Amino acid sequence: MPYGRAHANPPAQAGPQWDSPQTQALFDRACADCHSNQTRWPWYSSVAPVSWLVQKHVDEGRSKFNVNVPGFGREADEAAGQVRSGEMPEKTYLPLHPEARLTATERDQLVRGLAATFGAEGGTERGDGDGD
Repeated sequence: MPYGRAHANPPAQAGPQWDSPQTQALFDRACADCHSNQTRWPWYSSVAPVSWLVQKHVDEGRSKFNVNVPGFGREADEAAGQVRSGEMPEKTYLPLHPEARLTATERDQLVRGLAATFGAEGGTERGDGDGD
């Protein structure tokens, strides 16, 4: 299968204890396609060369910070800073995903929520099979 057409969404092995439903909603809207195992794969994600870019973003995003893997990834504690600095959501993502554009107020809310959820330690996991 050519690169850019795998479109796998592995099962979630973990998930954060979000600080609020609002943080989760903002994350789902602006971040989850690349930073979770619940990627929405639009029609253009099957058409080269755009499919290559989409797959690259998802692969890189999941490898750095994925809310559905234990530990959430090496950059979980940096998520709030990347949103604050405007690095995320990536500029190349926004033209085809206008719903991911955040107002200044939404950006501030997401930054505070990510910091509260993941902090410097990476946050608290659930779904680890211990009944919590």
